Amino acid sequence: MNESANSEIQCRVLFFGSARDVVGSNSLDLVVPSPARLRDATEVLFGRFPDLHRFGRSLLFAVNQEYANADTEIRNNDEVAVFPPVSGGAETVCDYRCPLDFFELTNETIDVGAVARRVVPPECGATVTLDGYARKWTGSRETDYLVYEAYDAMALSEMQKLGSEAHKRFEIAHVGIVHRIGRLEIGETSVVIAVSAPHRRAAFEACEWIIKELKRTVPIWKREVFQDGEVWVEGET
Repeated sequence: MNESANSEIQCRVLFFGSARDVVGSNSLDLVVPSPARLRDATEVLFGRFPDLHRFGRSLLFAVNQEYANADTEIRNNDEVAVFPPVSGGAETVCDYRCPLDFFELTNETIDVGAVARRVVPPECGATVTLDGYARKWTGSRETDYLVYEAYDAMALSEMQKLGSEAHKRFEIAHVGIVHRIGRLEIGETSVVIAVSAPHRRAAFEACEWIIKELKRTVPIWKREVFQDGEVWVEGET
């Protein structure tokens, strides 16, 4: 029997960051009438969890690990993700692929030097490396530690898109991104971006562009933990 003959479809809904806190669950199975679009699923979700309304228009959605809008079709057994802003969530589509590029998530301590030395093609004269690490102070508030969470499969896919787009925008040879997930103590590295290029200016420019876009589009969230509480750090749509 094909989908059009079914009276309803079932999809798996995943929740991340503060959206998960509101729902009180990492995931759930959702049944909606068929045919269905994302707006149908969100209508059911908002009916079951009215506190999601507090996000207003800032809540982001993905279907099968791709950013989605209200008109996106949902099929049986699709995966729908619901999450707060990553600082934008714009979709980037590009088709460039470099076999030497790498994009990784890890729960282990990141060796910044080792990451940087993975991007040393013989035709290049510079590798620029950005080392982002956990800071102790956010304004006047002292942070005890950080916790990073990711929508793993989609995060890796979005990193690859950033690498592809960077190759199209800048005269570079190689891109590597490694992001830490889980608990980080103050001073520990959270993300390393390494870009090699024949000329250092392009490497600097690409590195700066990538970190900005990573914070805007890659589904990774940061929870800051203080002695008197904690907060999810969310961007703006």
